[in-house]
Amino acid sequence: MDALFSLKGETALVTGGTRGIGAAVAIALAEAGADIILVQRNDTVTETQKTIEALGRKVIVYAADLSSATDVAGLIPQVLADGHSIRILVNCAGIQIRHPCEDFPDDDFNAVMQVNLNSVFTLCRDAGKHMLSQPPSPITGRRGSIINFASLLTFQGGLNVPAYAASKGAVGQLTKSFANGWSDKGITVNAIAPGYIATEMNTALLNDEERLASISVRIPAGRWGTPEDFKGSVIYLASKAGAYVSGHTLVVDGGWMGR
Repeated sequence: MDALFSLKGETALVTGGTRGIGAAVAIALAEAGADIILVQRNDTVTETQKTIEALGRKVIVYAADLSSATDVAGLIPQVLADGHSIRILVNCAGIQIRHPCEDFPDDDFNAVMQVNLNSVFTLCRDAGKHMLSQPPSPITGRRGSIINFASLLTFQGGLNVPAYAASKGAVGQLTKSFANGWSDKGITVNAIAPGYIATEMNTALLNDEERLASISVRIPAGRWGTPEDFKGSVIYLASKAGAYVSGHTLVVDGGWMGR
């Protein structure tokens, strides 16, 4: 079983790894044996980096603003030029902006789409092309694994979040499209759709007592999720254990979608 879930000797690039789900995921990958490339807005030393280093794994930080198409376009080429090889890509970074639909500004819509969708497309494309050039890993048996973070709003419309819903719906379809192109070439591409998770992105909901109550009563698990709830699902999809899973969106939601 250790070999089935081991990522020893692999290198994973993670966006959004400074806090919340992304931080838990980056640490989980390191706990499974992977070295980590963290993509963040600046090169400040974070608690995520300190924790990974304490585990004895290598961690490299690249500063890039995912709201900048130029920064995103240059990211994978720079990582590869510096001599790194990427076996695992986790696109976890995302932003949320809320307005009534009738008043949703173009600039805010475009900003959400750039971070949540456009950057995911570019990083998948560029990292995937690199993975295709590599021989299969002796650890996982394939050339690479890409894991995109989707959302319950990949399937539902939400309230006052048309940009976020549009971006996450598209991430689900993007994941399937890349999987169709690469699964037979040794690259699995999947997504994880979190339910209601107690993170900074959901502060507005957590602070709205009425909305919080209406959501909480509908979660069969009886609680909101935590970032640590995603450690196992990411390791499963990245490791040998998930070798025959591709094009799938794994819902981790405490049973929300089943009610």
